[in-house]
Amino acid sequence: MTRLRSMAAALAVTAALAGCSTSGTATPASAPSAPTTTDVTVTTERAETTTTAVPTSSESAEPYVLGSTRVTGSTARATYDVAIPQLSGGDLAVTEEFDESMRAALQDQIDRDYGNDFALSDGYSRGYAHVGRRVISAEQITGWIAVPPGAHGNSLLATVTIDVDTAQPISLGDAFTDLDAGLARLSDRAADILPTTRAGGGFERSGIEPTVANFGNWTASPEGMNIHFGDYQVGPYGIGLVTITVPWTELSDVLAPGMLEVLSS
Repeated sequence: MTRLRSMAAALAVTAALAGCSTSGTATPASAPSAPTTTDVTVTTERAETTTTAVPTSSESAEPYVLGSTRVTGSTARATYDVAIPQLSGGDLAVTEEFDESMRAALQDQIDRDYGNDFALSDGYSRGYAHVGRRVISAEQITGWIAVPPGAHGNSLLATVTIDVDTAQPISLGDAFTDLDAGLARLSDRAADILPTTRAGGGFERSGIEPTVANFGNWTASPEGMNIHFGDYQVGPYGIGLVTITVPWTELSDVLAPGMLEVLSS
């Protein structure tokens, strides 16, 4: 189970650090200190971030509720004080898988070598989240800044999507019958949708090449697959983070059997 979480988190986490000054030495070999966590109760409404509680399967007596937990600490290269999504209620196996996957995603950001010391904090916007009947999916946006600071910070993105029926993460490889065909479809649709966003018609084409790195930050919604692009990925820093939604009707023929019903729930 631990290996599956680590693999899923590794696929889901993409750093957007282009344009930053990166200088310094390699990360020291000393072990990082253990993070501390403080549980925080979050009350949310449906807005830019969707965090809802819905009835679970018949085996579960309580609804799932998406809140957050604050993780603080430091390592030889980093300090961090970040609130990450966490789940309660419902099937314990599902909540544990989601919570540990989110923690693993943050740990990957903490442990990564960016070439200099850095600090992590809450992002300048909150990530999308959806609690469906058969799927739970959330985006984590973390603020990154060099220490000492440069011109500006950047955003690190991570996403976790859990199949409620199996209590397992869903990767892009799981979602599509053929991963290359699925990535090609996402790339084609992104080329059509991005001109209608802040990225405009002059968006950065390399940011939508059909690779897992470009489309690894995704979440499920009833309307379609949300693709979350990081800073600089599809345009200059000034446009901010860009998210597009590819409707399920345009993906149904490349999705793996049964995935449409799960991901659109």
